[in-house]
Amino acid sequence: MTTTVRSYTFFNDNWLRCLVINSDEFLRSGSVRLRRRREDLGFVVSLLAKSPTQEDPPMASRLAPVWYKYTDLQVTHGLGSWVFTTDGKEYLDFTAGIAVTSTGHSHPKVVEAIAKQAGRFIHAQVNCYSHDLLEPLAERLNDITPASIDTFFYSNSGAEITEASIKLAKQATKRPNTIVFQGSFHGRTHLAMAMTTSRTSSRAGHAPLPSGIFPTPFPRLAGIDASKHDDVIDQCLYQFDFLLKSQTAPEETAAVIMEPVLGEGGYIPAPERFILGIVERCRQHGILFIADEVQSGFGRTGKMFAVEHYDVEPDVLCMAKGIASGFPFSALGARKEIMAKWPAGSHGGTYGGSAIGCAASLATIEIMTTPGFMDNVVARGDQLREGLRTMQNEFSGIVDVRGLGLMNGIEFDTPERAAKIIRHAHEESNLLLLNAGTYGEVIRFMPPLVVTADEIEIALGAIRSALKATA
Repeated sequence: MTTTVRSYTFFNDNWLRCLVINSDEFLRSGSVRLRRRREDLGFVVSLLAKSPTQEDPPMASRLAPVWYKYTDLQVTHGLGSWVFTTDGKEYLDFTAGIAVTSTGHSHPKVVEAIAKQAGRFIHAQVNCYSHDLLEPLAERLNDITPASIDTFFYSNSGAEITEASIKLAKQATKRPNTIVFQGSFHGRTHLAMAMTTSRTSSRAGHAPLPSGIFPTPFPRLAGIDASKHDDVIDQCLYQFDFLLKSQTAPEETAAVIMEPVLGEGGYIPAPERFILGIVERCRQHGILFIADEVQSGFGRTGKMFAVEHYDVEPDVLCMAKGIASGFPFSALGARKEIMAKWPAGSHGGTYGGSAIGCAASLATIEIMTTPGFMDNVVARGDQLREGLRTMQNEFSGIVDVRGLGLMNGIEFDTPERAAKIIRHAHEESNLLLLNAGTYGEVIRFMPPLVVTADEIEIALGAIRSALKATA
């Protein structure tokens, strides 16, 4: 059998260039050379696909236009906090695939785990048989999740897992209704869309949506004098109590689902007194408290899960995005007695518990639990917010700088200003950012969790330049 190796040289010794499946060793510095070849070597996986050349004929796109495009960049590969385009440019990626590439683009340990597992099993469907990574991953998730979470279900995406959480809650409580928070984002499938209230663009044209979803206010403190924060929190708690009296009785309410840090709604951390008050009311009425940590989980806020900032133990925990460093995978965690009330066969999925997804998730957890990993997330987040707050004092139009760890937002007085800054950062400084908030007035910073101090400074320099240019 003839094996063809396409090599590619980088100038960053911290990253794997090429991975040899079923080989005993590979070299991780400079351009990669195969040093030893076993008789059973089947193939070599290159991390980079061949880029289109100038001679490639133009092709009419056959892709559906439904995907909204933030940029028109055509990328060839990613490495750490950077992505590279077909025209030879490099961009500092502070989108991280919408807070997904937690350990950076193509982390060598994750790539190695995926490739090794692909050589063993690509699809081992869990209803037909059980592969040997299902239980090890559940054990590791048990190690890192709050003490109240000890049993796990796997799926593929955030929307799938938030929907699964509601199905579980309804089965466990025998109640029909769910309370969500204004500004929340829980996904784009039909039930998840009904629970999403961050922007009408996520819902418009798809009605009627599933019933039994009741929104309640989430405290928004930006631009409000600190002396009045408690009044805002009290009013939101009052509205929650009023909802239980006026629209969905406690005995009809299966669950309250909350993002501890609003994501698409504006990167707004829940005030501690508010989240504790909601959890207290859930306990009082036998309502399950679901923490949607699809975006805030897996180290994004400087702790493995954002609820740890509040010393809250949820009844149900939704996990996705950063769980597998970019490989499609999600997980639902709950107490064993809650999971036991989910009838066998009442939920599932063809690809849930993917063998490759489990391998990627195990590798991701291994990286995140190494000494110093979370310290970097905290330090880089502090560095970023300090720099942004310095600019807040220098430039007009900045309403708020907020965040936890590397989940940060800077809110402007107009969405137009935020859009101009994002565009300038992209076009003039090769920095990729996304907006958030109902009006698009927030710029969110969600770099890979392996971002360096130098890369934070590059981003801050780009924002300073954009603020000057758009003043």
